[in-house]
Amino acid sequence: QVQVVESGGASVQPGGSLRLSCVVSGSAFSRYAMSWHRQAPGKQREAVANLADVDNTNYVNYADAVKGRFTISRDNAKNTVYLQMNSLKPEDTAVYYCKARDNTHYQSYWGQGTQVTVSS
Repeated sequence: QVQVVESGGASVQPGGSLRLSCVVSGSAFSRYAMSWHRQAPGKQREAVANLADVDNTNYVNYADAVKGRFTISRDNAKNTVYLQMNSLKPEDTAVYYCKARDNTHYQSYWGQGTQVTVSS
């Protein structure tokens, strides 16, 4: 069973930065499309950023709300994907989830989430 574990969530002031990490177990990490999602209280879960490797080319997409402030990246040697979050706003407050998508076997694996709170 693939395990996905996020870390790095914290409470920060507006304008601050955080880096979230997500470690995925197993040997197939490099094949997975990775993405970050978030869910604020009372709201639906939404995609924040995704990173897919197609024919050795990385494809990255961001939600409009985070473009220019968040950066997704991966380190295949460490089975880890990161989300660098800068210029944080109170509306970024949410539980952030990492998803590993195995498009070969049509399966997705989610982590338990990490809380990010942006408040003065």
